[in-house]
Amino acid sequence: MGQEMVRYPEQLVFGLDIGTRSIVGTVGYKEKNTFKVVAQETRLHETRAMLDGQVHDIGAVSGTIREIKEALEVRLNRKLKDVCIAAAGRVLKTINVRTDYEFPQETKVTSEQVYSLDLLGVEKAYEQIREENKDTDIKYYCVGYSVIHYYLNDYVMLNLEGHKADRIGAELIATFLPDEVIDGLYAAVEGAGLYVANLTLEPIAAINVAIPEQFRLLNIALVDVGAGTSDICITKDGSIIAYGMIPYAGDELSEQLAKHYLVDFDTAEKIKLSCLNRKSVTYKDIMGISHKVSTEEVLSVVEDTVKMITRHVSDKIKELNGGKAVSAVFVVGGGGKIPSFTPLLAEFLELPQERVAIRGPEVMQNIEFLQEGIKKDSLLVTPIGICLNFYEQKNNFIFVQVNGQRVKLYDNNKLTIVDAAVQIGFPNEDLFPKRGDAISYEVNQEKRMLRGEAGEAAVVKLNGKITGISAEIVQNDIIEIQPSTKGVSSKLLINQLPEYKDTICFEWNGQPVSCPCFVEVNGNLVSGYYEIKDQDQVVVRNYYTLEQVLDFMDVKDYAADFKVNHVEAQMDTKVYDNFSVECVMKKPEMPGQEVSELEMPEPEEPEKTDSGFHVTLSVNGTAVVLHTKTPPIFVNILDVYPFHVEEGGNRTLVKRVNGVDAEFTTPVSDGDQIDLYWEE
Repeated sequence: MGQEMVRYPEQLVFGLDIGTRSIVGTVGYKEKNTFKVVAQETRLHETRAMLDGQVHDIGAVSGTIREIKEALEVRLNRKLKDVCIAAAGRVLKTINVRTDYEFPQETKVTSEQVYSLDLLGVEKAYEQIREENKDTDIKYYCVGYSVIHYYLNDYVMLNLEGHKADRIGAELIATFLPDEVIDGLYAAVEGAGLYVANLTLEPIAAINVAIPEQFRLLNIALVDVGAGTSDICITKDGSIIAYGMIPYAGDELSEQLAKHYLVDFDTAEKIKLSCLNRKSVTYKDIMGISHKVSTEEVLSVVEDTVKMITRHVSDKIKELNGGKAVSAVFVVGGGGKIPSFTPLLAEFLELPQERVAIRGPEVMQNIEFLQEGIKKDSLLVTPIGICLNFYEQKNNFIFVQVNGQRVKLYDNNKLTIVDAAVQIGFPNEDLFPKRGDAISYEVNQEKRMLRGEAGEAAVVKLNGKITGISAEIVQNDIIEIQPSTKGVSSKLLINQLPEYKDTICFEWNGQPVSCPCFVEVNGNLVSGYYEIKDQDQVVVRNYYTLEQVLDFMDVKDYAADFKVNHVEAQMDTKVYDNFSVECVMKKPEMPGQEVSELEMPEPEEPEKTDSGFHVTLSVNGTAVVLHTKTPPIFVNILDVYPFHVEEGGNRTLVKRVNGVDAEFTTPVSDGDQIDLYWEE
């Protein structure tokens, strides 16, 4: 044990690259910036136990993994329990979304608001993938997301926090894996007596080795040409902006060779590998006849197939990159080692040949192989990347409880309560405070809006203790979430409008007179206590027409001349606050008939006290008391008697004072009997 610790001073990392044709097991450790590979074993699948990166025969795959595990244990003289694995990019679903949030007013952006914006994007991606798979039983898990761009008032911004904004946005790529793929990989690994310590994605593992962080500012494509499929990853502006795949790779070449040379698939694989090594090969066909073929002949046989694959790869790269070619392409994996692969791909992408290259030894400067006989090769990029990913983040699946429901989460080492909530479909709006309903309305044709009050945030408990939605979670945590509440809806009365006034005061033949203001809502006369509703159209009359003044003064004989502010007036002339109205009797038309002064009845007014006017009325048999600052009129009854004139529809409103039909402007006196009802 002592010698073992001297030889391996760091924790050993065990990684498995479970491919369609083979499984590669790698064990090593990191010392400063160098990853040292202690041991490596490779086994081919004896049957087609893996198809297109997905486990089809769990028992067979488990058996091969166990062989590799036991062989490595002999080399290391120690037991292996934990392993890092990768899921194939061919089963990965990616969703690109753009989400925006508009503030009620200019706001200084906080980290919590940026986090919430990201979650809105992830939730939008979840909704999209659920919609795309609503007719299937496939359940997808989000295994991570990358923000491509942030937007501040529609301008691209690297970091939103601290900036003032009216609107913020985010464009992100969310990645998902189907449950059956994850379960199949876990079952195969656990069947070999191992525990999954870390799970990543094959494209991410490969890119961590092939394209270092400092190169990701460039628009580069990584193509991993495996056996069943070719996985593609695009970088730009420091981020991974897209993943994709095509269902054509090394197996297409082997199948073409098998058909051409009449051999089984394994023999075709040997012919292909000899081509990669640029050696002639001798084989026997199904008739038992021996043949010898050169590299040139083999390349000629597969030329059309290589063209087909590289054309599809080129088209997919352009599709993922917004319809145009990238600046350079790095190729890894065995299928890409066919001599004509990179030249043809460069031709289809219209790139110089030196910009499409196989990545192998040159990206493994910080990789040291302690085991003899291992050559640095593009085939090892993904296996090494799987091990290195262990040091970047500890990814696996954990289980937590959310409101009594067991939830499986892909652990990216920074899981929070919100991630668990999103996984079970907990509505995002129930996590954050909700405003009460707003009302939109018009006042004198001016559009306005009044927002409701903010509600209370969700009450979140982690293992029985109150916490925040961004609290980190680990295996077996118990989470309780009480939904956020909605705030009080907006409420506004007519008398709260700045335009509203109780009365309009003017002079009538030198005497002061006060009239109540007219307010209409949707064409109906209402009192100051009317509550404005959504889409109401309010008209506040800050004037009377001369005709309305005469009606208010109960002047029925219009055989007179009228002036408003000493200017001759018509019936539609407007009388505003503090205006004056003069009424002069016209000369009689009958001879001998003289009128010395205008005989017009003065409106009867109730007795005024120091605190205003007080009258007691009977409205529909119910006694009510009016308290007004000006002489009371019929419309004042609506302030104290529960009657909604706006609810009449097409019915006729009956208004009577002491049995006589009345108007809203009809004066009322103490003891009057009032009738107010809708006539059907």
